[in-house]
Amino acid sequence: MNSEKITMQSLYTVTDEELMLMSSQNSELRFERNANGTLETMPPTGGISGNREIKAGAYLFNWVESQNLGEVFGPSTGFRLANTAVRSPDAAFVAKGRLPEGWDQQEDKFINLAPDFVIEIRSKNDSLAKLKAKMEEYIINGVQLGWLIDSKNQQALVYRRDGSITQYPATAILSGEDVVPGFMLPLKKIL
Repeated sequence: MNSEKITMQSLYTVTDEELMLMSSQNSELRFERNANGTLETMPPTGGISGNREIKAGAYLFNWVESQNLGEVFGPSTGFRLANTAVRSPDAAFVAKGRLPEGWDQQEDKFINLAPDFVIEIRSKNDSLAKLKAKMEEYIINGVQLGWLIDSKNQQALVYRRDGSITQYPATAILSGEDVVPGFMLPLKKIL
């Protein structure tokens, strides 16, 4: 009987509207939808992970605002990718002029595009393999630059639109390259 339930649950897919409703009714949880329509549940993070997320987002926000480059989004924002997955990176940047018309009028809709830049921060219980797969999915679906901050291994993996991945040590200064021009962040500040 249990295996039947598992099979039935894995066959059920979730629409944008159902995902939005579940998210609004369960504010203590974050949900993402995989490209096959199944759900990923992300429980709240601990204090250290939450602090790292807000710091990364704040550094990015401050730079983008000071340079008037576009918009920055936090970890509760859902982006609907081309493959239909809905992802919520820990921090995301969308360049000026790329957001769909009326995006800021639709409180209950996911943003229907891939951000230009994303930051994902590995918390203690996150699987590195799963996060690497998520970063590759971002790039395949149009993200131009992504930082995977791995505090457990004291490193960052930087994913680029050309498919290259570079590993940086804790002493590195990460760059927004040509995607977020001029944005620099010493990795130690968010490890």
